[in-house]
Amino acid sequence: MATAQEKTTPDPSQDPTRNTDSFPPKTTPTTKGIPVMMRAQTCHPLDPLSAAEISVAVATVRAAGATPEVRDSMRFVEVVLVEPVKQVVALADAYFFPPFQPSLLPRTKGGGPLIPTKLPTRKARLVVYNKKSNETSVWIVELREVHAATRGGPHRGKVISSQVVPNVQPPMDAMEYAECEAVVKDFPPFREAMKRRGIEDMDLVMVDAWCVGYHSEADAPNRRLAKPLIFCRSESDCPMENGYARPVEGIYVLVDMQNMVVLEFEDRKLIPLPPTDPLRNYTSGETRGGVDRSDVKPLQIIQPEGPSFRVNGHFIQWQKWNFRIGFTPREGLVIYSVAYIDGSRGRRPVAHRLSFVEMVVPYGDPNDPHYRKNAFDAGEDGLGKNAHSLKKGCDCLGYIKYFDAHFTNFTGGVETIENCVCLHEEDHGILWKHQDWRTGLAEVRRSRRLTVSFICTVANYEYGFFWHFYQDGKIEAEVKLTGILSLGALQPGETRKYGTTIAPGLYAPVHQHFFVARMDMAVDCKPGEAFNQVVEVDVKVEDPGKNNVHNNAFYAEERLLKSELEAMRDCNPLSARHWIVRNTRTVNRTGQLTGYRLVPGSNCLPLAGSEAKFLRRAAFLKHNLWVTPYVHNEMHPGGEFPNQNPRVGDGLATWVKQNRSLEEADIVLWYVFGVTHIPRLEDWPVMPVERIGFMLMVFNPTLTYFHSFCANIK
Repeated sequence: MATAQEKTTPDPSQDPTRNTDSFPPKTTPTTKGIPVMMRAQTCHPLDPLSAAEISVAVATVRAAGATPEVRDSMRFVEVVLVEPVKQVVALADAYFFPPFQPSLLPRTKGGGPLIPTKLPTRKARLVVYNKKSNETSVWIVELREVHAATRGGPHRGKVISSQVVPNVQPPMDAMEYAECEAVVKDFPPFREAMKRRGIEDMDLVMVDAWCVGYHSEADAPNRRLAKPLIFCRSESDCPMENGYARPVEGIYVLVDMQNMVVLEFEDRKLIPLPPTDPLRNYTSGETRGGVDRSDVKPLQIIQPEGPSFRVNGHFIQWQKWNFRIGFTPREGLVIYSVAYIDGSRGRRPVAHRLSFVEMVVPYGDPNDPHYRKNAFDAGEDGLGKNAHSLKKGCDCLGYIKYFDAHFTNFTGGVETIENCVCLHEEDHGILWKHQDWRTGLAEVRRSRRLTVSFICTVANYEYGFFWHFYQDGKIEAEVKLTGILSLGALQPGETRKYGTTIAPGLYAPVHQHFFVARMDMAVDCKPGEAFNQVVEVDVKVEDPGKNNVHNNAFYAEERLLKSELEAMRDCNPLSARHWIVRNTRTVNRTGQLTGYRLVPGSNCLPLAGSEAKFLRRAAFLKHNLWVTPYVHNEMHPGGEFPNQNPRVGDGLATWVKQNRSLEEADIVLWYVFGVTHIPRLEDWPVMPVERIGFMLMVFNPTLTYFHSFCANIK
């Protein structure tokens, strides 16, 4: 592929994603010596790219192609905002956009504030796959006068850099999945194999293209490969039929996704299709010969005076909380600049950036094809790109504010998911209560929480990702798992040790779901400050003796995690283990350091041997907690391109080998949490929601938190 500037060995000092704009500008226009701003800014530096900006970025890169052949071969995997350095965000929040907080910024030598004239031009980062050369490249485009493109005028972008990334495969795209299905269904040996199983109508057949992972050199990224899973519907005239109820086993297919041809095909074993299960569908009862419940009375959630939150663009304010929201094709929802307004202490930062950066679903059945089902749903697919429009459903109740999301499709067009992110308030039971037994007088407060969420479907499973903000200072991260089990076929009389029989001829293999939350913390830290550290807390039983004569004593013991290798930690419910991110220079009224506590929920570790193939790419699953100092391009725990990645321990497991100091740093938490799913009959045909997550709980900041949260909320 022709590029403006090609490099085959990335050099961190030459990283094209680095934002080199300096602030304030070296020369500042003034009027009578007073700095002035040149023009208003229309987009906050953290706002997700608009549809017009995506169009400009794509057009700019396409125009940079050296020949028509190169331009026609470009496939656009991802177009995202180049997020600016934290100081730029602080300047935007001080002078150009709410919360308009100049006190966040440093002062000049003369004592006055640093006032910029304007913010830097926004940039886009594009991952481009060349379908002809099988090359992946990363481009940085400066976006200028984007409005011109929306009027049909020439694009206003400038290529800042481009670089071919060797020996990688980018995520798969929905267009590729559809092409793969068509190619396999049109392959004569496949049609013959289906005919042997009694299926001649190819409209009944479902071909789910799964990435091959990396199990041997045959899976190396010099080819773009998929090994599809095959399913078959029972009825051609039922668009809502659960096709996953009839897995087709014994057929092996390897597809070249670059050229869209079947490379290898074997009909290895004739396994009869499972019988049609009358309970397979999940539509309304009437469509399945039954009835739905009729004894549930209406429950209405109304807010006659409107919501308590305020929205200004992507800036959210609610109950002294404020933050921004963004969205990426890979992570989905991103929460930025989380802070709390604490009376006379002003705006107190909590975190700079919160998101779910990866998830992995390894299966525990050693039989083919299930042993190779190890999906990296963010890195191989994209959580954001698979998000739902919440327009038609009842995913949220009450007064709802929706946000749209814009993406590029594989050919460079812009697609919009309307109502992709849901913002709403929820009643959450009681916040606190006490009754004086002597007087009989009681005080109680209701708990309200603000919820920001999105839901995506990756093949058979659904995942809902939620961030909840509470009035007592807590932040909860929650994932809701639902959807349809990925099944295998059984021969008559057969059972499987590694799964649960859920219907005649059907079993659901055991598996795990792991999620990685990346939290760029900033507890009581202004931009540019690096005054956080992490301590691990274990509850210890006091040894018998003079300090424990009654044998009842226990206490909380803290241990400072001084470096990255010390901070590779696991949950321990037996000692109530948790971790505190604390500010080393801010104290509360009793002199204790302020902080936020990471409180684990239910959790697990991979139930796989140390030599399991999927752990080559998912070494980050080996511990529940990792801590690193902030580096702008350390974003993906398995590396940016986990698809067919042959490198062992790429990403987080490699970064921490530097063993950088954490004693006083700009801290990033990587929390890995998972659930082990032993399927049950009640999970069929659609799985009731299973919840998993963790809490960020305020710890010793100041009593004004609690009093101000709770006042007058009844």
